[in-house]
Amino acid sequence: MTSSPAPVDIAQSQMPTPVDSKTFRNGMARLAAGVNIVTSVGNDGWCGFTASAVCSVTDEPPTLLVCMKKTAQSYHAIQSSRVLCVNTVAGLHEDLSMRFSGAGGAKDMGMRFSGADWTTLITGAPSLADATVSFDCLVVRNEEIGTHVVFFCEVVAIREGENVEGLVYFGRKFHRVTQPA
Repeated sequence: MTSSPAPVDIAQSQMPTPVDSKTFRNGMARLAAGVNIVTSVGNDGWCGFTASAVCSVTDEPPTLLVCMKKTAQSYHAIQSSRVLCVNTVAGLHEDLSMRFSGAGGAKDMGMRFSGADWTTLITGAPSLADATVSFDCLVVRNEEIGTHVVFFCEVVAIREGENVEGLVYFGRKFHRVTQPA
């Protein structure tokens, strides 16, 4: 039987400092992540952003977490409406994902939603009709950490699309992922 090493006792004065943000971002560029278009509805209508910081928390109750920058255009709408839809996208959505990231001056929400087929599920948040999967959610809790907020989202509806392709972000570029035959 092997034993675990004893915990390291580091005095508060000896705590290592966090790495700088540039080093952290460079490291995160090597962590592949699924691409999602997160949408919501607020007083000004539909809104949304591209996110790779989305993951499962638990299946009882079914819960996702979504991280977003507090200065993002959609932040206040999500905070007030407490609803969002995580639309996991495929390779054919690369241009749409870029628009929702604000690239090319796509700050206007109407411009972001144009050229795609949208519907709603239960919450009223926009659901991309041909997404690989859409998770319609109620925000049940959020935590602010540094420049970001983490939304804990209980899933109230799921729509699986016919598309079995995924889109991941790795090395600061999009890459298509297909299911083996």
